[in-house]
Amino acid sequence: MTTTRAPESATIELEFHDVRVTYPRAPAPALDGVSVRAEAGRVTAVVGPNGSGKSTLVRALLRRVPITGGHIVVGADAHTSLDARTFARRVAVVPQREEVQLALPVHEFVLLGRHVHLGSFTPVGAHDRAAVRDALDRAGMLHLADRRTDTLSGGEWQRVRIARALAQEAPAMVFDEPTTFLDIAHEMAVFELLDALAADGRTVLLISHQLNLVARFASHIVLLSEGRVAASGGVNEVMRGDILETVYDWPLVVTRDPAVGAPALVPLRKSARGVRSRT
Repeated sequence: MTTTRAPESATIELEFHDVRVTYPRAPAPALDGVSVRAEAGRVTAVVGPNGSGKSTLVRALLRRVPITGGHIVVGADAHTSLDARTFARRVAVVPQREEVQLALPVHEFVLLGRHVHLGSFTPVGAHDRAAVRDALDRAGMLHLADRRTDTLSGGEWQRVRIARALAQEAPAMVFDEPTTFLDIAHEMAVFELLDALAADGRTVLLISHQLNLVARFASHIVLLSEGRVAASGGVNEVMRGDILETVYDWPLVVTRDPAVGAPALVPLRKSARGVRSRT
């Protein structure tokens, strides 16, 4: 595995090779040999039930949990070989949970995403201000640029965090449940944004519970179950009733979205267990 540093402006892909993570005193690994490749120019989605290991994958990438097996590659480098600034120039991450540590005007909070490009005494320049404005606009939060972060609703706070990640201008982006707290319109807006980022050539890795939206926007899906890959491939390969019903342990059928023709999961009442799943 090479350790040659790639320029931060280059295309960056993310590769998880046979990754294993075990939490202290846990009866089983949180990740047990998981491999995922997120390529540039497409949305790669990791899905699965609660506790399947989705967010642990992100924590492993951020080095918040130790890897007990396998390895992760960011561009051409092992992720453990990158210092925090270099990593942040390559990969912008919107974690699942984050508390407001200090109340700031929204535009100043989003400006924090530019600090990875600035030295200790480098003043904020016109490009930095333009990047913040563009990020707020793309996240649908430009009209709240002067609001304080401690006055935001849950959904507004979520979109501000997405804007901060956009302001980093990293070639790879990781979103862990980015539509939490969002209504239908803003959920769709976020997925449309992810699709646009991929169309721009960025690497987009998405962690999500929203299977039906994932089916509409993702090019590649990795389905996790109990820390292992239960299925991986294109939308039609993974969004199958026999696979999903087993993994989620719930009766369901998979039909077709009438708007776009993508597979659509329909959970059934327990009393309808006699209805056979179909692809």
